[in-house]
Amino acid sequence: MQIANRVLQLKPSATLAVNTLAQELRATGREVISLSVGEPDFDTPRHIRDAAIAAVNAGFTKYTAVPGIPELRKAASDYFNLAGAGSLPEHVLISNGGKQSLYNLFQCVLNPGDEVIIPAPYWVSYPPMVELAGGIAVIAHSGVEKGFKITPGDLERLRTPKTKACVINSPSNPTGAIYSQAELDAIAAWAVENKILIISDEIYDRLVYHPSTHASACPWWHKHPENFVIVNGVAKTFAMTGWRVGYLLAHPEIIKACNKLQGQSTSNICSIAQAAALAALTGSLDCLPPMRDTFMRRRDLVMEAIGRWPGVTCATPGGAFYVFPDVRELFTSSMPNSTALCKTLLDKAGVALVPGEAFGDDNCIRISYATDDATLQKALEKIESALW
Repeated sequence: MQIANRVLQLKPSATLAVNTLAQELRATGREVISLSVGEPDFDTPRHIRDAAIAAVNAGFTKYTAVPGIPELRKAASDYFNLAGAGSLPEHVLISNGGKQSLYNLFQCVLNPGDEVIIPAPYWVSYPPMVELAGGIAVIAHSGVEKGFKITPGDLERLRTPKTKACVINSPSNPTGAIYSQAELDAIAAWAVENKILIISDEIYDRLVYHPSTHASACPWWHKHPENFVIVNGVAKTFAMTGWRVGYLLAHPEIIKACNKLQGQSTSNICSIAQAAALAALTGSLDCLPPMRDTFMRRRDLVMEAIGRWPGVTCATPGGAFYVFPDVRELFTSSMPNSTALCKTLLDKAGVALVPGEAFGDDNCIRISYATDDATLQKALEKIESALW
């Protein structure tokens, strides 16, 4: 059987691979704690679940319009407008999670050879998505010493006549780093000056910890819609990872193109999930601060533990639910990189983490603290016992 080269060259998701290995070990009877997957451990809020149940009971189980039901497109538009977008429903497309929003986008704006600057550490799927669209991922490295952030100067050094776009993810997966509005504004101004498309992935926008505040590209979209695209979704904010609802804010021509592509791939997303997402975006947001505050407390718990680990450096995350400690001082001839270290921890401690290599920084490992306090504390103690 001959498989297409584009798929043969595609790397599998490292986070899913680690989680699969952990599940296999559990099946043998081993106790394994997985801190590898970025998934809130909270239940989806009750009013959202009730809306889905009501939709089923009302028979809302047929096809819908490809770009989403009008009410949900308006709700997503209104959500973007809270951050200053000034958008209309026709500027929004609803897709199967933020991942499909990004995939659609890259397929619709990239031609073969177009370059996309991706700051590293990056979410694992950005480079493969660019490459599947025929583009070239140009990596802008930013280590812990730079707070895992890039500047217009970094971008300018990588810009070529083929540069089409740049991805910004704040708060960041895997680092939890956030850009201030001033830092984001400087990058946005550079993009406008050089006619570069900024793709702002704001999926963790509500998971920003005091005293930091979320910086959004929405006001820049309002002024320069041809230069900015915003991606968001309900997965992280509302603990709705399995519902698969994302939304894309873009220039009308990009939305039309993405709608055409989605119409030939998945068509509309699940009608029931759309009803749930509508309840999430139009209902009370009072359920969100308690979840955010819980994540913040867990972050502090993890940072306190890491502070006791000799040779490990870790920037304090401003958002999301990950830490990305620099562990290069722990490398040895028998454990020479992040992958080897994670395998050691899985074997000795029964704790599953993700090697930084998957995110473009082999000096680090990613720890997700999207789990209950007792499990998190136990995992941290196991890691400490295995390495020191």
